[in-house]
Amino acid sequence: MIAKHSSLLAARPEENRPTPVRVKLRRRQKSWNSAKAHPPDGEGKIWWGRLKKAMGTSSSAFVDASLIQLQAAARLPGGGISEIAVNSALAVIEAVAPKDEIEGALAIQMACTHTAAMAILARMDGYCRIQSTAICVAAAARLMRAYVAQLEALRRLRHGSSQHVLVEHVHVSEGGQAVIGNVSSAGRCR
Repeated sequence: MIAKHSSLLAARPEENRPTPVRVKLRRRQKSWNSAKAHPPDGEGKIWWGRLKKAMGTSSSAFVDASLIQLQAAARLPGGGISEIAVNSALAVIEAVAPKDEIEGALAIQMACTHTAAMAILARMDGYCRIQSTAICVAAAARLMRAYVAQLEALRRLRHGSSQHVLVEHVHVSEGGQAVIGNVSSAGRCR
């Protein structure tokens, strides 16, 4: 029985994926809301290359700016930056697998939108007062719609936005009947 379960676990596709790139944040002196990102394992050049690949860029400036943006989005309500939230956002970005800076920027927006929506939903657990609950719900809903729109924008960017419309002209003579839609003769009774 254990052998059956272990073979099922070995077949999971996510186990074949490499561990997402991560950062270790070191707070800057006299600042609780900004930090410098460092490699968690000390392998600086390899780590920086993985960050560039995860964000779909060859630009170090793009990575620097993106890490600052992720830190701004990963601030906890009433607290400092969450290293867990930054690493979670990096995992989302890497899963999108952007091919260039345009897709990378969209992936960063998606990760930040998701983080913001989840932060608002977390506030709903007793932090929102009764009168502001509706405001929190509306804000979370707008962010989640924005996330879906970003996913659609990514799909259109990658696969094009072509739409296939088929227009057929049907002529029905007097006394005849027409059927509109897909008609199949497989299930007909005679």
